[in-house]
Amino acid sequence: MDLESISGVGEKTAARLQSLDDAERALREGDVATLARAPDISPGRAAAIARAAIRDDHDDSGEFLATERSREIYRAALDLLQERAVTDDAAHRLETLFPTGSASRIEEVREWVEVAMEREPDPDVLEALAGVGPLEPPPTERIRERCLATTDAERHAEAKQAFPELSVEIVEDTHGLADLARGYATVIALDETFAGVDIDGDVRVMPDALDRPEEVVPERTLALFAHNRERIRAAAAVHRTSDLDSPIDLAALETHLSNLDDDGGVVGDEELHRLQRAAADLDAAVSTAESVANDRLREAIEERDVTIEGADLLSLVEQGAGVDSLLSRELEDEHAAAIDAAREHFVDALALTDGEADLATRAFPEEPTFPVEHDEGIINRLREELTVARDRRASRLKRDLAADLAAMREDCDDLVRAALDRDVALAVSRFARDFDCVLPAFGGTGIVIEGGRSPLLDCGFDAVEPVDYAVAGPTLLSGVNSGGKTSTLDLLALVTVLAHMGLPVPAAQVEIERYEALHYQAKSQGTLDAGAFEATLREFAGLVTGEKRRLVLVDELESITEPGASATIIAGILEELAGETTGVFVSHLAGEIREAADFEVSVDGIEAVGLEDGELVVERSPKKGVLARSTPELIVEKLAAEDGSDENGAFYDRLLEKFET
Repeated sequence: MDLESISGVGEKTAARLQSLDDAERALREGDVATLARAPDISPGRAAAIARAAIRDDHDDSGEFLATERSREIYRAALDLLQERAVTDDAAHRLETLFPTGSASRIEEVREWVEVAMEREPDPDVLEALAGVGPLEPPPTERIRERCLATTDAERHAEAKQAFPELSVEIVEDTHGLADLARGYATVIALDETFAGVDIDGDVRVMPDALDRPEEVVPERTLALFAHNRERIRAAAAVHRTSDLDSPIDLAALETHLSNLDDDGGVVGDEELHRLQRAAADLDAAVSTAESVANDRLREAIEERDVTIEGADLLSLVEQGAGVDSLLSRELEDEHAAAIDAAREHFVDALALTDGEADLATRAFPEEPTFPVEHDEGIINRLREELTVARDRRASRLKRDLAADLAAMREDCDDLVRAALDRDVALAVSRFARDFDCVLPAFGGTGIVIEGGRSPLLDCGFDAVEPVDYAVAGPTLLSGVNSGGKTSTLDLLALVTVLAHMGLPVPAAQVEIERYEALHYQAKSQGTLDAGAFEATLREFAGLVTGEKRRLVLVDELESITEPGASATIIAGILEELAGETTGVFVSHLAGEIREAADFEVSVDGIEAVGLEDGELVVERSPKKGVLARSTPELIVEKLAAEDGSDENGAFYDRLLEKFET
């Protein structure tokens, strides 16, 4: 795929996207989370790129939302959808849904939506989704006990780029390699020429090291899974609590994850734990073992009366003998028992193996001394053996676990992606259920809505009165103030936007013509000045030209200038739209416009059926061919009915006659 061919994607953005392993799949599927992994690509930017790629694929012009008000309706509809997504990533993915005149795109989304609407929003699944997110790279940690070595400068540069966690050194020969082995616990030689060399230390020759990162730096894979462990577990929980087929053995995955600590270290191996504890507790165990021996000797000395003949004492003094000789002569058995106790405690405290114990026992010599002291040289040798054994076992366990997890990496991406996809589907399902939606049928001319209820109104959805309305061709919509004319336009716009997104609509049934553009002209605030008025006329001039199938919604255009001129202008616009264009113009000048037009304009009305406690009682569904009465007429009619028997009644009757002429 030529990424630069996508609208809005330049050379730099294309290069960033190409750093991804599966950019083409992500673009094809609208996978915003994956696209946002590219350097310097935010989720919002990723969604815009995905939309552009989808538009290019379906030959969509991106001009469906032709006015600011139509874009506001789309934004409001999208907000309702996104509010029902659990994860931010699903919310961003929903931004790849947009209204279009492309039949192929609409059908593509509808096929997916039909399945999504059947998904049951199980509370356990929604709870599990709260912890799901795309896998993120962990911070890069420097590894100081290991290095790479090579004689080749070019290979040196490749290795530095491939393994930023490690030092990469250039050596000239085996002597240089030997020097590195004295300073690092492990040296990995990248040149095959070093194969078979005999060097002290842990030196491994791996010419293919760049292709085996999980062996060279197992910490990288382990850190990735440790950093993302809860996200992966949450995705696994989504699969367990839903009908999703897992791409991975979830039990095996959990076993591997439980063998990691939060820092990416290996846990759960008893032998490694023993070695770690032994190395860490060595000095404390030595000190305690010495105390055991000395306490026993001290107690033995305190309890034993030792009698020495004067000649013997003189002989010992003349020989320069000290306490050691005295112990050897008088407390030999007690000293041996004390040393045995120290050795036993030392071995038991560190849980040493037989081989380690052989060395450890030599740390407490049998020669009589008081106080008993350990042999520091032996302790240092034991410390080195324990440390080397610990590090080697940890390295092997890390490599083994990293290899197992690396083999699961791709499946884990799929596991998380499937969970996020389910969140998107459930957002659509919840939207459809919350607002009693159905998939609309495309066909016919104009729009037919049965039982439509707009969730955009400032009241609870359950309180919204259903509206039935069918419209085709240019139509005037009349009605009392606050009767619901603008709400009806909003419902028409919302149904049109959702239908052309391929989504369900809030109605009992809808049949709609497939449009190529939605023009929704909102009510202007006050009379426009000459410049703004001219700009508005230019907009309508562009609207009435061309051959696009459009839905035109206009709210009280008469407010742009004087009422007399407005009626003439609106009549002229309707004449231009007459034919196949569906248009609904809300106006209080419906009668005047009808008289000014040179064709029979359809007039529908939202009727007020009366007043109760000063409030209008309105029949929200527009009636065909009815010029709705105004609020003043209703008030006059109410007064005439109430006061018809007194002298004021005649006045109200005469006013009513004026409305009827």
